[in-house]
Amino acid sequence: MDQRVIVPLLDLQAQYRPIRAEVLAAITAVCDQQRFIMGPEVEALERELATMLGVRHAIGVSSGTDALLVAMMALGIGPGDEVITSTYSFFATAGCIARLGATPVLVDIDPDTYAIDAAAAAAAVTPRTRAIIPVHLYGQSADMDPLVALAAEPGRRIAVIEDACQAIGARYRDRMVGGIGDVGCFSFFPSKNLGAFGDGGLVTTNDDERAGQVRMLRNHGMEPKYHHHLVGGNFRLDALQAAVLRVKARYLSAWTEARRANAARYRRLFGEAGLSGLVTLPGEQPARYHIYNQFVVRVPRRTALRAHLDACGIGTEIYYPVPFHLQACFAPLGYGPGSFPRAEAAAASTLALPIYGELTETQQRAVVAAIAEFLRDAGAGGR
Repeated sequence: MDQRVIVPLLDLQAQYRPIRAEVLAAITAVCDQQRFIMGPEVEALERELATMLGVRHAIGVSSGTDALLVAMMALGIGPGDEVITSTYSFFATAGCIARLGATPVLVDIDPDTYAIDAAAAAAAVTPRTRAIIPVHLYGQSADMDPLVALAAEPGRRIAVIEDACQAIGARYRDRMVGGIGDVGCFSFFPSKNLGAFGDGGLVTTNDDERAGQVRMLRNHGMEPKYHHHLVGGNFRLDALQAAVLRVKARYLSAWTEARRANAARYRRLFGEAGLSGLVTLPGEQPARYHIYNQFVVRVPRRTALRAHLDACGIGTEIYYPVPFHLQACFAPLGYGPGSFPRAEAAAASTLALPIYGELTETQQRAVVAAIAEFLRDAGAGGR
């Protein structure tokens, strides 16, 4: 009989089971109302998340990708403009820049946080720079103060758009991400710490005029009905997703603390296993509150190790194996291998381990033991 401890990369069923009755009741209420597009559920979610995130405006949209897109549309970014971002993130960050006809200007990462290197961003500014998009990758804030100061230098018209799609609840110097720059963008993809039952997203801002533009743009630039001031799109959040998110948002703080506790336990277990010099654990920077959307480590012989973990019943993922500057669609930007060595090193050596809040100590011990077994055998000449 197989006695392995099975550890999926993410177990959404374990999260769902305790709240099933609440979620189904919320969904049933929407079905009974028969108001599926926008409406009171979306408005209530927006109020509740604005309070949670400490911002004046929280605007529900159809996905994290659309949050980035509509935020840039509201800022008037388009052909001839440059937008600086890191080369290491989910594709939507750079993809949305290109979709608007603007030019992604890519820079390298901080090797400890995997977020944008602020000094590299400063060096990349030109007279055509319209925005900087720092990505709060894996749940930890980028270093925001130098980026905000850079954008605010006299004579510049640079916006700071926070890609907080993986970082709802993360903090930087006691400020919630999403409310530090000009606009914040969040994703409610099911694998996020606050995940919907499908796609969903959020735009945050403290600027009343910009909020009004985002609200119009998400509904074809229309205000009032059939009167179009802007050419927008269908970026609306539906009421069923809002109802699910309103239930789950009540548990977000506890789920986040469980992830943080699991991260601390990993650190202890890796230390006890004598792996501190072989496996590089994610750095948690001072004055930043990490929500651990992912627990990303650097490992030797990643391909072989991942195969070993898979054989042991342990789920992993590689985020992200190909940086933007090496993607075929961005070849016209003129970058090539070696352009951003820190991002390329991360892409070649990082591996995400299970970190969800319902993960048990037994499961975490199984993960660490399997890695230790592999590295011990590899060091002895095996594998």
